[in-house]
Amino acid sequence: MSLDRLAPALFVLLWSTGWVVAKYAALHSEPFTFLSIRYALSALAFLALCLAMGAQWPKSRATWLRAIYSGFFLHGFYLAGLWWAIANGVPAGISGIIAALQPLLTAMAAPFLVGERLQQAQKLGLGLGFVGIAIAISPKLFDPATADLGHAALPLAINLIAMGSVTYGTLYQKKHLQSGDLRTIATLQYVGALILTLPLSLTLEHQHFDGSAQAYGALIWSVSGLSMGGVGLLLYLIRRGQVSRAASLIYLMPPAVAFEAFIVFGEPLTLPLILGTVIVVMGVYMTNRRGGQQAEASV
Repeated sequence: MSLDRLAPALFVLLWSTGWVVAKYAALHSEPFTFLSIRYALSALAFLALCLAMGAQWPKSRATWLRAIYSGFFLHGFYLAGLWWAIANGVPAGISGIIAALQPLLTAMAAPFLVGERLQQAQKLGLGLGFVGIAIAISPKLFDPATADLGHAALPLAINLIAMGSVTYGTLYQKKHLQSGDLRTIATLQYVGALILTLPLSLTLEHQHFDGSAQAYGALIWSVSGLSMGGVGLLLYLIRRGQVSRAASLIYLMPPAVAFEAFIVFGEPLTLPLILGTVIVVMGVYMTNRRGGQQAEASV
């Protein structure tokens, strides 16, 4: 089976574990500090991979700067904003709704930023995906713990900005980094992410990292499974197809995380979650099926 067929499923499987890892990491480290360590190690890991495999580095200064700039938004601002928002009062269910808006925002912005057009079936698939997410997490909307969000106005705003950041970073990647070695581009992108999170850690936190086995386990998986495996697949998907099709896979994350939490933490699976997951899968299939490739414009 080709990587083109395996990549979407592998991406969802790897990326969805980030929410489980974050639950452990938050108990052992401050968010900006953890992300700074993760980005530094990810950049070094990709650098070692590039040197070992003789990867080609960008030939122009502009491409170097574009890769660093895209990483600032695609990795740095996105996860920094998301982790900070959750740590400061945004419930996971509400954050899931905000994250689920990203494919729709990508689809709306893609025609203007990268000249990408969607077929009607793909538009319907994106809409179905959002409906499925809303159904899946609807019980959380009526949870008393999420009823009072007035105190979380600023974290909610940061969460929304973070979602916009990863959307912008994805589209920028598609438009300006369509060629070149993905390994070297990924290395530079993590440098860009570190440029954001390291100053935040040094100025706003106490660089707390307790050095426990759980903390190191979360860090190792964050670097190897998420930063190298998950992000590498995301960059591959962006380059191989429409950014709207790649972004639609984000719809599968909350249901996937719920099933993983059921296995790992014993959290219950609700009927809305199961029904919403079925609708999400239908929506993602409609958005990503092969016929949709005919709608992609050259960029």
